[in-house]
Amino acid sequence: MSNLSPERSGGRIVVDALRLHGVDCLFGVPGESYLEILDALVDVPLRYINCRHESAAANMAEAYGKLTGRPGVAIVTRGPGACHASIGLHVAQQDQTPLILLVGQTPRGMLGRDATQEIDIKAMFGWTTKWAGQIDDPARIPEILSRAFHLAVSGRPGPVAIALPEDMLRQSVAVMDTEPYGNARPSPGGADLAALRQHLGRAKQPLMVVGGGGWTPQACADLAAFAEANGLPTAADFRCQDMIDNRLSAYVGDLGIAKSPELSRRLAEADLLLLVGSRLGDIATAGFSLVEAPVPRPVLIHVFPDGDELGHVYRPDLAIVSGMPEFAAAARRLEAVDSAPWSDWAAAARADYLATLEPVDCPGELDMYAVMQTLNQVLPEDAIVTTDAGNFSGWPQRFHQYVRFPSQLGPRNGAMGYSVPAGIAAKVVAPERTVVSFVGDGGFQMSGLEVATAVQHGLDPIVLVVNNGLYGTIRMHQERRHPGRVSATDLVNPDFAALARAAGAFGASVARTEDFAPALDQALAAGRAAVLDLQLDPEAISTSTTISALRAAAQP
Repeated sequence: MSNLSPERSGGRIVVDALRLHGVDCLFGVPGESYLEILDALVDVPLRYINCRHESAAANMAEAYGKLTGRPGVAIVTRGPGACHASIGLHVAQQDQTPLILLVGQTPRGMLGRDATQEIDIKAMFGWTTKWAGQIDDPARIPEILSRAFHLAVSGRPGPVAIALPEDMLRQSVAVMDTEPYGNARPSPGGADLAALRQHLGRAKQPLMVVGGGGWTPQACADLAAFAEANGLPTAADFRCQDMIDNRLSAYVGDLGIAKSPELSRRLAEADLLLLVGSRLGDIATAGFSLVEAPVPRPVLIHVFPDGDELGHVYRPDLAIVSGMPEFAAAARRLEAVDSAPWSDWAAAARADYLATLEPVDCPGELDMYAVMQTLNQVLPEDAIVTTDAGNFSGWPQRFHQYVRFPSQLGPRNGAMGYSVPAGIAAKVVAPERTVVSFVGDGGFQMSGLEVATAVQHGLDPIVLVVNNGLYGTIRMHQERRHPGRVSATDLVNPDFAALARAAGAFGASVARTEDFAPALDQALAAGRAAVLDLQLDPEAISTSTTISALRAAAQP
C-alpha cells in the first residue's frame, strides 16, 4: 500500500522508485550530475555495474531488457554521456526492447543558457524513444518513473529517456510512493482466431514468421506447439532465431541479411504469411523486394501488440492486436487444420534449411566451420550467444542451432560494439549460464575494454574475437562494387589476447584449427572473463564466399 514517506532527497526517491519497480541492477558511468543517486546507492541494495563507456552501459541495459522482458536501466551524465548512450536507445527502438535511460541534467536555473554539457533531452531523444521527458519537481518522481516503466513495456516495447536536473536530485520532499508497474496486454478475440484458422485452412504454401519483442519462454513453447501441430513452416526474423527451437521440423531458417536463396524464394512464393511479432522489415524482405508493399500478393495475417503498427507498411487481410504470450497460448489451443495440402512444401523448406548446415570451405589455417562444430559439441543447450554487427556474425547465425529462449542477443539495428557489453549483461542476468560473445576485430575495438568491467564485477563471459584485420562487411561491399580498389577497410590491430590479460581476464590467440578446442577448454575453466583471438584469413570474408571470388564475379 502506498505511504507518505519522511523527507528524502530526489536522488533517494529515484533509487527507491527503481527498487519498487523491481530493478535489481543499474548500468552506468558515474557523473557529477547525479551524485545524489550514487550516494543513495550506498544505503540501498541495488547493484551498480560501472562501465567504461556510456554506449556500453546503454547496450548492457538493452541486452538486460531482451533477456528478462523487464526494462533494463542505464544511467549516464548529461551532454556527452547522453550522446554516447544514444546508440543503446536506437538499438532498443528498432529491436523492440524495454529500456529506461536516466540522464543527469544541468541545474534547472541554467537550462536554456547553453550551459556546460546542457542537452535538450526531448529534442535529442524524442524520435528514438517512446517518450522523452524531464522531472523538474522531486514530488513527481514516483509518478513520472511509473509512467516510464509502463510505457517501456506496453504495446510495442521500447525505450524511454528521463532527464534528472542535478539540483532537483538534491532537493528533499515528502512524497507518496506508487505501486509496481504492470503490463496490460491485449488478447486475440474469438472471431480473430476463427478467421485465422479459416485462412490457414485454405492455404497451399503458408509461411509463419516470428520476431519482434515481448516474448517469454512459455510463449515461444506455445507457438512452437502450434507450428508443429499444424505442420506450419516457420521462419525467424533477423536475429530472432531463439524464438523457436531450431531442431523442430517446423523451423525452416532465418530471414537475416544472408538468408538462403531458397528461403527468400519461399517468402516470395508463399500464398499465406502469418507474421507473429515480426514487422517484416527491409532485411527480411531484401529491401521490400520479396513481399510487395503496401498490398502484398499473399494473404497476410499480422499479429502485433500495437495497433499503430498494423498497416504501417503492409495492409493485412487480418490484423490481430495481441501480446505475444496471449496470442501464442490461444493459437496453441486451436484445433489443428489439415496440413496435407502443404506437407511437401513444408518438408522441402525444412530440407533446404538443413542443407545450409552442411560443411563449407573456409580458407586459411583456422577453419571457422570447424570452430562452430566444436562449439556445438561443447556448449550446453541453454548457452547464450551474443553477436555484433558484421560478416563474422554469419558463422553463429548460420551454424549454431538455438534451442531455448532467450539465448540469442544481437543488435537488429546493425550496431557495432554491442556484443561484449551484451555478454556482460547476460552474465549479470544469468550467471549460471555459459555466455559466448562473437565480435569482429573492428567491433571489439569499440567496446572490448569492457572486459575490465566484467573482471571487476566477477563476471565470466567468453569473448571470441573473429580477427581478420578488416572491416569485413564494408570490404565485401567494396569488392563487389569496386573490386581490388581497397580504401579505409584494412585494420592494424593490437594483441587482443595480451589486452585481455592486462585487464585481468584470460587471453589466448588461436591461429590454427587444432588449437581452438584446447583454448576453449581453458577459457571455460578459467573462472573469469576470457578472450580468444581467432586469427582468420581475410579471404574468408563470409560463410559463403571469398574476397577472390567477389573480385572475380565483379570483373566485367
